[in-house]
Amino acid sequence: MNKEVKDLLESSMWDLATCCDGQPNVVPVAFKGVTEDGKLTVGDVFLNTTLENIAANPKIAISVYDAASLTGYQIKGTAEYLTSGEVVDQYKKTVQQVFHGAAAAKGALVITPERIIVTTPGKDNRKEL
Repeated sequence: MNKEVKDLLESSMWDLATCCDGQPNVVPVAFKGVTEDGKLTVGDVFLNTTLENIAANPKIAISVYDAASLTGYQIKGTAEYLTSGEVVDQYKKTVQQVFHGAAAAKGALVITPERIIVTTPGKDNRKEL
């Protein structure tokens, strides 16, 4: 994952897509991050359908983009759900600070990217990094 992709992932909202039994599901996520080793993490606050889909099919896609410049990427990978550990503890703390107890993080998705595809309009559109 290059610096441009990582910077965009860290600064923008993500749309997270899953699918099970032919029924697609997509949700925006704000509690997210990129680990030093290039994995993506998402705090589970309202991911009920997403988690049901992941349990049946761990394949996931993320769309991230800058609405002003139209720079964007689609990241395809495999997700794992965690209910304990350092990543989960950090999301629990962050969500508590934001929602003051009105909502809580229950766990976290850890996503291993397998493909990064350019969605920016232009000559590199659909190029795989």
